[in-house]
Amino acid sequence: MLLVLCGSVVATGLISRGSLGTASALLLAFLVLAGMNSPVILPRSIGAQEAQRRSAIDGRPVVFWRPGCRHCIRLRIRVGRNARQLHWVNIWRDPAGAAAVRAANDGNETVPTIVVTGRPHTNPDPEWVRAQLPATA
Repeated sequence: MLLVLCGSVVATGLISRGSLGTASALLLAFLVLAGMNSPVILPRSIGAQEAQRRSAIDGRPVVFWRPGCRHCIRLRIRVGRNARQLHWVNIWRDPAGAAAVRAANDGNETVPTIVVTGRPHTNPDPEWVRAQLPATA
């Protein structure tokens, strides 16, 4: 919401100076940034320990992601409605999640990293991720 508000203020100032094209481009850029960081695009995150506990119970994959990651957004969009069946962990909000991703990726925080039955997979194909969901999900 803050990005949309800031973009609107900047665009309004530019429009008042007669720069309609620049104002439109900047407002669009702010809207894209807001969308990339929106909880509407990516489901609500939980902590890594909670996600791993739930995954052990229901067998659903755990997705480690971070805001602004275009690969994470691509995964979310391509998985579609099934994305809410995954357990999402924002590594920028959860130090344990960030540590799990570094452990799986030679010290790098490469996302999305998907953990299925205890095995990490870095930036897998969204179709593969969808196939990992339990049939009853």
